[in-house]
Amino acid sequence: MKNNGFRNIIWVLAALILVPTVVVGRDNKTITDADHRKSSYIFLEAQKEKSREKSDAYFDLLRRAYELDSTNTIAAFYLGHCMFNMRGSDMPHYERALALIKKHFDAHPEDLYETTYYSDACMMLGKNEQALEALEGLCRTNPNKLELQARLAQAYTRSGRYQESNATLDTIKLHHGNSFQLTSSKINNFIALNDTVGAIAEMNELLATAPRNASYNMGMAGVMQQFGMSDSALFYLNVAQEAEPQNGYTYLAKAEYYQETGDTTAYEQQIYNALISENLDVESKLGVLVTYLRKQMGNGDTTRRPQELFEVLLSQHPHEADIHTLYSDYLIARDDYKGAAEQQGYALDINPTDAAGWRKLMIIDIMAENYPAAISAAERALEYNPDSLDLYQYIAPAYFQMKQYDKALATYQKAITLVDSTDMETRSDLIGGMGDVYFEMGDTVKSFQHYEQALELFPLNLGIMNNYAYFLSLAEQNLDKAEKMSAMTVKAYPDNATYLDTYAWVLYKKGEMEKALEYIKRAIDNDDSPSSDLLEHYGDILESSGEHEQAVEQWKKALLLAPDNESLKKKTKE
Repeated sequence: MKNNGFRNIIWVLAALILVPTVVVGRDNKTITDADHRKSSYIFLEAQKEKSREKSDAYFDLLRRAYELDSTNTIAAFYLGHCMFNMRGSDMPHYERALALIKKHFDAHPEDLYETTYYSDACMMLGKNEQALEALEGLCRTNPNKLELQARLAQAYTRSGRYQESNATLDTIKLHHGNSFQLTSSKINNFIALNDTVGAIAEMNELLATAPRNASYNMGMAGVMQQFGMSDSALFYLNVAQEAEPQNGYTYLAKAEYYQETGDTTAYEQQIYNALISENLDVESKLGVLVTYLRKQMGNGDTTRRPQELFEVLLSQHPHEADIHTLYSDYLIARDDYKGAAEQQGYALDINPTDAAGWRKLMIIDIMAENYPAAISAAERALEYNPDSLDLYQYIAPAYFQMKQYDKALATYQKAITLVDSTDMETRSDLIGGMGDVYFEMGDTVKSFQHYEQALELFPLNLGIMNNYAYFLSLAEQNLDKAEKMSAMTVKAYPDNATYLDTYAWVLYKKGEMEKALEYIKRAIDNDDSPSSDLLEHYGDILESSGEHEQAVEQWKKALLLAPDNESLKKKTKE
C-alpha cells in the first residue's frame, strides 16, 4: 500500500467523528453511524488480507465495506482498483470499475496516488480528456513535482497534443534543466508535427552545451537521418566517433546508418568494430550479433564471417554462457549439430545448473543422431530436475534408437507416472511409444494392444494412427483397418510426407498400385529431403507398377543415403 493510501485510511477514520448519524447513500439507502464504523473496520481488515497476499479475501472485504457505506470513497477506490486489475473482463466491467475509482477522485482530486491511477485508468479506456483533466489538476497543486509534469507531457503526446506536450517539457526544462531524454521527447513531438526546423533547433540547443558529446552527436545524426539529410547525419556520426573512439555505441550507430544507405561493406566493418569495442556491454553486443545474423541468414550468406565474429566475441568474453548459447543456436540453423553441441557444452560448463540448457543439449544430440550423448546429457539434466516429464519423453526414444528396448520401456513407464491423470493426449503418446518398442522387439500382440489402448485414451492421436497403420502393413495384418486409419491422417494433413508415405505403403500392400503410386509421388513432392526409406518405398511401388528402370533409379538414390542397407544392395544389383 502506498503512503497516500494509508493517509486516506486515517482520513476515513477521522471522518467518522464529523459525519452525521444518518446519511443517504447509493440507491437511497440509509447509512447509519454503525454502518460507517463497520465499513471502516472491514476496510482495515481488507488491508490486512492484502498484506497476507490473500487477494480473494481482500476483494470480498472491500466489496462488503462499500456495500455497507457507499460514501466511503477510499473503499470505493480500492474496490475499483481490484476490478480494474481483473484480466479478461469486458468493457462494461471496466467502466464500473472506473466509476468506483472516480468517486474518490471527485471527492479528493488532490490525492496524488489515487488521482494518478484514475488518470491512467481513463487513458487505458480511451477517455483521454478526463485523464488529462485529472493530471492537469495535480500539476497545478504540485507544480514542483517533476514526475507529474513528465507524466502530463506523455499524456499530451499519447493524445496527439504535441504542442502542449512540448510546452510542458519546456516547463520541466525551466525548473529542472535540460537533458538528453527531455530533448529526445521534444524532438519526437516535432517529428510527429513534421517540424524539421523545430527538431533541429532543439537538438542544436542541447549540442551547444557539449559539442563533443558522442551521445548528443549521435542524437543529431538521428534527427538528420529522420529528415533525409544523410550527408549531415554522417558528419555528426564521424564527430561522435572522433570524440569517443572507444565508444562501441558510435560504431553501432554508424552500422545502422550504413545499413539504411545500403553500404554492405561499411556496415560489416562497423559491426566488427562494435563487437571488439571494450566498453560496449555484452548484452548490447549480443543484440548487435543477433541483428547481424538475421540479416546475413536472410540473404543466404554461407561465408565464415559470422563464425569469425563469434570467435572475436568469445576471445573477449570466454566465460559468457549467453555467447556460447547464441553460437550454438546459429550452428543449429546451419545444421552443424556437432559444433552446436560443443558450444552448448561450453555454456553448461559455465552454468551447470541450467536444466533447460541440458535439455537443449540432449535435443541437439538427438538431432545429430548421437543417442549415447543425448542419454548422458539427459542424466545430467535429471540431476537438476528429477521429475521433468519432457526429459523422459526424449530419453525413451533415444533408448529406442539405440535398440535398448528394456530401458526404453522402463523410461516410458516412468514418464506415465508423471503425467497428469486428465492429460489423455500425453498418456496416449507414451503408451503408443511403448507400442513402437514392442513391435521392434517382435511382439506384435503387445504392440497392437498398446496402440489400441493409446487410441482408446485419445482417439484423434494421428501420430499413433500413422504408426499403427504402418506396422499393421508390415505385419500384413488387418490392412482394411490400416487403410482406414492412414486415410484419416492424410485427410487431416494432406501435405504431410510421412502420412502420405504410410498411406501409399498400405495401398501397396493391398495391391492397389495405381493409387499407391499417386500417393508416394505426393509424399516425395512434399519432402524437401526424402529419407532412404521413402525412396526405397517409391522404388518398390514403381517396380510393382512395371516401371523397372525408374525403380532402380530410386533404389540407387536410397542406397546413397543408407550405404549399409543390404536389401537395397540386393535390389540394385539384381
